[in-house]
Amino acid sequence: MLKTQISGIEFENPLILAAGIMGSNASSLNWILDSGAGGVVTKSFSKEPNKGYSNPTTVRVEGGIINAIGLSSPGVDNFKEELKLINKTSESGQKNVAIASIYGSNPEEFSYLVKKIENLVDMVELNVSCPHAMSGCGAAIGQDPNLTYEIVKTCQKAKTTDTPIIAKLTPNVTDLTEIASFAEKAGADGLTLINSLGPGMKIDINARVPILSNKLGGMSGPSIKPVAIRCVYDAYVNCNIPIIGVGGISNYEDVVEFLYAGATATQIGTSIMYEGVEIFSKIARDLEEFMEKNEFKSIDEMIGYAHRD
Repeated sequence: MLKTQISGIEFENPLILAAGIMGSNASSLNWILDSGAGGVVTKSFSKEPNKGYSNPTTVRVEGGIINAIGLSSPGVDNFKEELKLINKTSESGQKNVAIASIYGSNPEEFSYLVKKIENLVDMVELNVSCPHAMSGCGAAIGQDPNLTYEIVKTCQKAKTTDTPIIAKLTPNVTDLTEIASFAEKAGADGLTLINSLGPGMKIDINARVPILSNKLGGMSGPSIKPVAIRCVYDAYVNCNIPIIGVGGISNYEDVVEFLYAGATATQIGTSIMYEGVEIFSKIARDLEEFMEKNEFKSIDEMIGYAHRD
């Protein structure tokens, strides 16, 4: 009942670990998979090692968190070893779906990474949307429709397998549907919407300075969900490729909203910090109960329901 499919890849349920939370090593990714997630996305990694920003990198605010990790990365050669250790099947014998999140500062770096890891994962998610990235990466790329197009196109041309390429886009633009359309035209197999909002800031009123070492960071958590829902809704109207919805999901009602808006699957991140890894199995149970109560036989029946007359 809960199965869903994106570009030929089947997920046992539409609940996926979002990039940036518990995705730094195989052991934590396997823990998430064994806890009921339909798939996992790694923490974003790059061609060369990147130290990222110094602490503090995360601060809690009303409605979520602001973080500025700076896309810290061990580099692809080191992270490849972690990818090899991700379990291909769960403890119950179901197939696990592993998605690698990658970032770079130009199309060549992205395509280099795709070639290095395409055989080790089920999908590749292009992070062109981080609002607090270092070294010219992140949202500066994803705010440019032509550069987004070139990155997606170059990555598709570079790969030698049929591994799907997913573009993760930023909401921090005037018209997200334009960026989404350019990604689709370039050959993206799907979209992840959205990355964190911002950048934002929190000031320590006693120290009288911004709390984060980088001063600015990306906002995530329940407060950004309405924006994420609207982005998914708009992209569903304007694009014809699958959408993975992410932003503030903490219960099954949030998942249903994203599905109705047009998402084929969802990602969960910040809520794990408050609810623990058990959130995946809990939402899956609640979602199945909701579907039975409302006579939905599949996830497909729910996708885009809010667009029906």
